[in-house]
Amino acid sequence: MKPVRYAYGLTTALLVGGATATLVTGLPAGAQVAQNEASQMTNVVPRAGAPGSFADLTAQLAPAVVNISTRQRVQVQTQNPFAGTPFEGLFGGQGGGGGQTREAQSLGSGFIISADGYIVTNNHVISPDARGAQVESITVTMPDGTDYPAKLVGKDPDSDLAVLKISASKSLPFVKFGDSSKARVGDWVVAIGNPFALGGTVTAGIISAVYRNTGGGAYDRYIQTDASINRGNSGGPLFDMNGQVVGINNAIFSPTGGSVGIGFAIPAETAAPIVQKLIKGVAIERGYLGIQIQPVTEDLAASLGIARNRGEFVQAVTPGGAAAAAGLQAGDVVVRIDGKEVTREQTLSFIVANERPGTRIPIEVIRNGKRVTLNATVGKRPTQEQLAQEDFGAPPGQGQDDDLTQPQQDPNPALSNQSLGFASIPLTATIARQLGAADGTRGAVVTAVDPSSDAGQKGLRRGDIILSVNYQDVTGPQDLDAAARTAKSTNRDAVLLRVQRRGQPAAYLPIRIR
Repeated sequence: MKPVRYAYGLTTALLVGGATATLVTGLPAGAQVAQNEASQMTNVVPRAGAPGSFADLTAQLAPAVVNISTRQRVQVQTQNPFAGTPFEGLFGGQGGGGGQTREAQSLGSGFIISADGYIVTNNHVISPDARGAQVESITVTMPDGTDYPAKLVGKDPDSDLAVLKISASKSLPFVKFGDSSKARVGDWVVAIGNPFALGGTVTAGIISAVYRNTGGGAYDRYIQTDASINRGNSGGPLFDMNGQVVGINNAIFSPTGGSVGIGFAIPAETAAPIVQKLIKGVAIERGYLGIQIQPVTEDLAASLGIARNRGEFVQAVTPGGAAAAAGLQAGDVVVRIDGKEVTREQTLSFIVANERPGTRIPIEVIRNGKRVTLNATVGKRPTQEQLAQEDFGAPPGQGQDDDLTQPQQDPNPALSNQSLGFASIPLTATIARQLGAADGTRGAVVTAVDPSSDAGQKGLRRGDIILSVNYQDVTGPQDLDAAARTAKSTNRDAVLLRVQRRGQPAAYLPIRIR
């Protein structure tokens, strides 16, 4: 996704752009005026439905939508062509390189939410664009061209929200957040912003989906719209027909960098509480369990004999974390948390992030085909930097070193596990030492993989150790064959392997039976 951010196949790009906000007029939504008085209409909010024009609504909202620009100082490394010569010092620096600075700018959108000048935008609009860059100033430009220096009140990278403050000699037009929980697919919406730095631009469309999940993050829960959104619209508002902000434009899917009718906005129900905390200077704390998870894909569901798109699969558990203390294990499928179903629209990460740290909650999991209820005390979510240091390792098939064409892969192996698409032998103490496995490790070692098999396509390779199949310990190829036969007899199309790869933690991998 592209942060608006652009997205194509889940590639990301920032949406830095503007949008328009709603003025408080006091006029009831859907107010009716007799036809013979139409010429006297001043403040009109179109009734719900298909309005004949968005002009009156736009006229009320546009004054509260602003353009936001930053001036940045970027450190640039340069090469000294006279390094090592008597003239080296004349060109700034010792040795082979030096440093210079250059100026950069970013452009985006925002909207005023109070008469005294509080402004909401995306965090990525006012953050440095490159490593080593520093934001020196933020400028807010009103629709009439008036510029104001802005102060950063607070920002929250996790939700990609930020609050600015400007000071003006008069009360400023502002808009209010609406109730995005009542938004429905098919409702009309209007976006106002600054696409491609063109200035105030209005686009209209409908809500295409609510609570759209695009990647599984704690705040990856968007309103999807077909209103045109492009670079420069980031941070701008998405309005309903009552002139209230139901979303903050944030990202788009796009193969070209331009709008293709799939835009995403942070729901107002998510943004409004965070904005208030930022204004008050209250620390934003989120819940955290300490697990690595993945969706229950079709293959995972087939190997486990459960419904797909329900629950999330636990690949790993952080030692000493809240999940470990509660007894969660790798291989569990979390289906319910604190009474809430875990679905694609309501992910585990989203539910937990919105739990207060210290709260004790029930967690329902499927373990070895049985429902088990555990109780966890929610921990505090680490910072982005701390999370980046939590390295669970990449599951087989997802690491950068996966190469199905490596020489040791026999393209026509004599497969001992025919139905699974690979050959294996029992793991001996000698082989375990060669593979860097811990003493006492038991399992079967993959000796060859058929590249055309599901196992080959998913990255299984020579030297991988199969520790278990369908949660049962493996001692050799015979255990794998027995599990495949059992799966077929119970109408399952896949088995679940637990795979240990040199230098990585063990991970689960569903393999289809052929």
